[in-house]
Amino acid sequence: MSTDESQPTDSATASASARPADTPRSLAEALRSRADDALAGLLHARPDLLNPVPTDLTQLATRAGTRASVVRALERLDRFAQQVAQTLAVAPEPTTYDEVLALLAGDDGDPAVAKALPRALGTLHEQALVWGPDDRLRLVRTARELLAPGPQHPSPTGLGPTVAEATAGMSPTRIQGIVAAAGLPTTHDPVSAVESLTALFTDRARMSALLDEAPAESVEVLSRLVWGPPYGQVTADPARHLRWLLDRGLLLPTAPGTVVLPREAALHLRAGRAHRAPEPTPPPVVAAREHRPQVVDATAAGQAYTALATVEELLKEWDEGGPAVLRAGGLSVRDLKRTAVALDLPEPLAAFWVELAYAAGLVASDGAADERYAATPAYDEWQELPAPERWAALATAWLSATRTAGLIGGRDGKDRTLSALGPHLDRSAAPEVRRRVLALLAGLPEGAEPDADSLLARLRWERPSPAAHDLRSRIAGWTLNEAELLGVTGRGALSTHGRALLGVDDTEAPGGDAPARAAAASRHLAPLLPQPLDHVLLQADLTAVAPGPLERPLAEALAVLADVESKGGATVYRFTPGSVRRALDAGQSASDLHAFLAAHSRTPVPQPLAYLIDDVARRHGHLRIGAASAYVRCDDEALLNEILADKRSQGLRLRRLAPTVLAAQADPGALLEGLRSMGFAPAAESAEGDVLITRAHAHRTPPRSAPEPVPEGPPVPDDTLIAAAVRAIRAGDLASTAPRKEVHETPSGSLPRTTSAETLATMQAAVMTGEAVWIGYVNAEGAASQRVIAPVRVEGGFVTAYDHTADEVRTFPLHRITGVAELADDE
Repeated sequence: MSTDESQPTDSATASASARPADTPRSLAEALRSRADDALAGLLHARPDLLNPVPTDLTQLATRAGTRASVVRALERLDRFAQQVAQTLAVAPEPTTYDEVLALLAGDDGDPAVAKALPRALGTLHEQALVWGPDDRLRLVRTARELLAPGPQHPSPTGLGPTVAEATAGMSPTRIQGIVAAAGLPTTHDPVSAVESLTALFTDRARMSALLDEAPAESVEVLSRLVWGPPYGQVTADPARHLRWLLDRGLLLPTAPGTVVLPREAALHLRAGRAHRAPEPTPPPVVAAREHRPQVVDATAAGQAYTALATVEELLKEWDEGGPAVLRAGGLSVRDLKRTAVALDLPEPLAAFWVELAYAAGLVASDGAADERYAATPAYDEWQELPAPERWAALATAWLSATRTAGLIGGRDGKDRTLSALGPHLDRSAAPEVRRRVLALLAGLPEGAEPDADSLLARLRWERPSPAAHDLRSRIAGWTLNEAELLGVTGRGALSTHGRALLGVDDTEAPGGDAPARAAAASRHLAPLLPQPLDHVLLQADLTAVAPGPLERPLAEALAVLADVESKGGATVYRFTPGSVRRALDAGQSASDLHAFLAAHSRTPVPQPLAYLIDDVARRHGHLRIGAASAYVRCDDEALLNEILADKRSQGLRLRRLAPTVLAAQADPGALLEGLRSMGFAPAAESAEGDVLITRAHAHRTPPRSAPEPVPEGPPVPDDTLIAAAVRAIRAGDLASTAPRKEVHETPSGSLPRTTSAETLATMQAAVMTGEAVWIGYVNAEGAASQRVIAPVRVEGGFVTAYDHTADEVRTFPLHRITGVAELADDE
């Protein structure tokens, strides 16, 4: 960005006045005068201009003025830059820097506006929304059409049309009547009459004198219209105070029954200000409370541990195959409720954890005919990582994900319910908003919890959007809650490992790439997480207390042997006949269970627990069930008699085949469950008569990759691509603007057309003289272009030349060259 574009200077203005021929006549000429770094800045700020790479600066200027590109550029401006653009849209065309400053600061001036205006104008210049020197500033035509006041699209300034625009089509007699009623001499034509009325409205002294004569009711009407909207309704026979305004042109008719306050009159009433409240500086983010950094880190670490435990519990719940996938994709409301109950969480929180696991690639659909959600193979790899690295993987996935869990339960534009894991939850602005929210938190002192309202106000200033569509503010609110759930923040303040995750205030990976930042965050978090324990505390009431996180093998074995009764700082497990039977079904023996508890308990194994294990083990497998449809066999005939006599067995339709065998109409699984519900402890057996060992079957999807974030518009190109694009645009512009000799029957602006013989002769002559020539060329794909080349060799139907367009030596087939022309001699 050159100095004359970023700041107004007296020397720049004087130079422009002294050398009017140097003033660019179009945006393309303005871009042509820019340095390469300024063009690179434009392409970086507006990457949509780069795809495909423009052939020259004229095409770049044309593309920069298209409606879609201008709308996108305007939306990405901060509030004050937008206010400056809106002011340029209501200023004369062209305007000066001083006029823009006067419209923003008003008659009394505003030092903050004066200080911030060069930066805002520099941004508009850099993004090619404004061009021209400070004494002839022009807003690109498309931006002016978008921002200029109109009946269908009122200006954010609240101003209406000018006197000239409002009186267009008005009868000359009516215009002369208005001029006379305003105390001005009549003229011989309507144009001079409009100019006279405009001069009156823009003259502060004469306008004040005119308004001093106005009835109080008329002044009150103007006060209601002055800040917009400037339109009002009148009857066919208006009241006297309205008639006074209409007669003097302070209200001008725009349609039957509709009047408007002219822009010049409104600016006088506003003391020259285009905006009621200019916002030149961003509102500060203030701290609501301050905590000790150690407390913040400890709280965030506790939340990080809870996050890991919650995701693990979710995937255990879905370990044998999770809920079915809806036909339209996503999770049904009923399944989300079941998951929330299993996790003991409200549904919105359960939806967040489901979406986080999906974004991290830990859960996906299995792709089977009866499609269900299940853990992916990546989940098994994730489980083997140390806890800090597992957390860093989750936090990194959350930070870059475009899927927005806060939308779940709402409706989209087609009134469809948005479901968890559904296809319509991507919002491309989410990653940018999350990073910006955390960056603002990082700007506060360590341990400072932000005031949410001030944070949202800052975000709205940086990227204004209509209140009805302020998705960014909603995402920001969700970000604050999700960051606390995940342990990125603690008590609302950004933690040390959260700062490392962003790459700020960290000496290990300052601004590094994502893996380096994740590694730094895990190193900061590691000392704060509790170390896994290898023991529990057994109690006489058939419970075991885990005073902290358990080592994975111990936790998995205990989850089979006991049921989780409560979670929190300490997890309580309860031993029941059903849980002990579950361990026996998994292939453990009573002696194995006794040895396991003795090895991992810091307290002696209570006698009630030992009795429970022995009692269940003694009865376990006494009954054997196999396939008949199903049968029950037992050496104890009395026990079989007891089963037959029990009324609860009637649904199984049992009958005796032999003194020690009963046959059933139910399948083996139903028979097992039926007898267990009656209080027995049967065991399944194979066709060979061996006891079947049942273990939980972990269902996994085929290898799946995590969902790719949906970018917001085209990706930002890297410096290498931008530098190459600038060179190509410059070379193409050289080819398109290089002065050249006239070619017979070649229309201006088209590719040169010469015969094959003329092309060959001109090329051979250029090789001998070493001069550059202008050619038209059609590549293998049929794309036509014009180039400036310096031929080096012509042979075998090819010409080898230095291509100024590509900045390299290339070989061109002669049959693809449409024509050739010599460049004009330099003066």
